Amino acid sequence: MKMETGDLSNWRAPLAPPDDLGLEGRYVRLEPFDPARHANPIHARAEAHPEIWDYMLDGPHADGVAYGAAITQLGAPPDINFFALYSKDLGDFGGHASFLRINPTHGSIELGHILLTPSLRQSRAATEAWALMMGWAFEAGYRRFEWKCNALNASSCRAAERLGFTFEGIHRQALVAKGKNRDTAWYSVIDSEAPRVLGALDRWLAPENFDEDGLQRQPLRAFQS
Repeated sequence: MKMETGDLSNWRAPLAPPDDLGLEGRYVRLEPFDPARHANPIHARAEAHPEIWDYMLDGPHADGVAYGAAITQLGAPPDINFFALYSKDLGDFGGHASFLRINPTHGSIELGHILLTPSLRQSRAATEAWALMMGWAFEAGYRRFEWKCNALNASSCRAAERLGFTFEGIHRQALVAKGKNRDTAWYSVIDSEAPRVLGALDRWLAPENFDEDGLQRQPLRAFQS
């Protein structure tokens, strides 16, 4: 693995994401999570699929009120920004995600707390959401964009690798989650890699890469080099 070195005397720490930050693309809109607006529609899509909570630190929840309260509690620290994900193809909210472990001093920020209901999984809306968050981070001046997940969560590991993140290793016995040990897999994109990674995502997300049913013509790997 290449070790990055260099003079950072002219680098300036970025600002933290504002609380009212929203992001919008062709297929998805990310809104600051508001329990009153977002909890019930997301929970309604999630409640029939309790397995989607298997690798989350909390949940499943009894109802939208309990779910909204849990997100409010998770989002209480100052270094977390939660978003509700609105799929334009679906015409509804289908999940949530957040910026967390936001460290402007050292220029690092993480994408995490990802919950996708089945209607949003493996969709262009979800991929665009991660591209928008990554793009915002590097445009704001962050040097490192992180993805961490339970090392047993094969689908999350595959998603990170598909997007262009670099695997950095396993932090063994990193957490106790729901009464079980969690080893955490670490992935990252750094600023020198961002143009290549974001460029491939932008080309994959182009409307001409999808047919009239929204199915991809070429996979993301066809645009990566």
